[in-house]
Amino acid sequence: MDNYVNIGAIVATFGVKGEVVIQHHLGHNPDLVGMKVMFIETLKDKFIPFFIKEIKIKSENELLVSFEDIESPETAKKYLKKKAWLTELEAKNFSSKAAPISLLGFAVVEKKSILGKVLEVIEQPLQILLRIEIDSKEVLIPINESTLVKIDHKSEKIFVTLPAGLLDIYLT
Repeated sequence: MDNYVNIGAIVATFGVKGEVVIQHHLGHNPDLVGMKVMFIETLKDKFIPFFIKEIKIKSENELLVSFEDIESPETAKKYLKKKAWLTELEAKNFSSKAAPISLLGFAVVEKKSILGKVLEVIEQPLQILLRIEIDSKEVLIPINESTLVKIDHKSEKIFVTLPAGLLDIYLT
């Protein structure tokens, strides 16, 4: 089964043909060429595929999407506030390279030791949290000016210096 990544939510309807506006986390100028399907979470953990007729960048953080089975504003309104998802691979491929979501799958490294792979990117107002697993336990790694050393896109590694005791909170 594919892992799904939340890329945003449907925030408005647009026009008379059932188009929707999706507020997204794909970064500035995402590469949308080839995006054919998006998953809408109609119920908790239930992802329904919606096939894309047309997709355009509306603004810096909004997409204008026309889906095959949504052809009226009334039908589109049923999906307002629903989360939009892509498979993990598609989220990486379609996001801008500078977008935090593009860090999915990168290894988090501290003191030359790999802590784990990024399973989720959580954007907060003042920092980004990377969800990883260590010994089958969920760990949130803060990424901000004081913790981030560097990001190596070529080797897909994020080098960090964590505050003393942070990992102990999660692992003990």
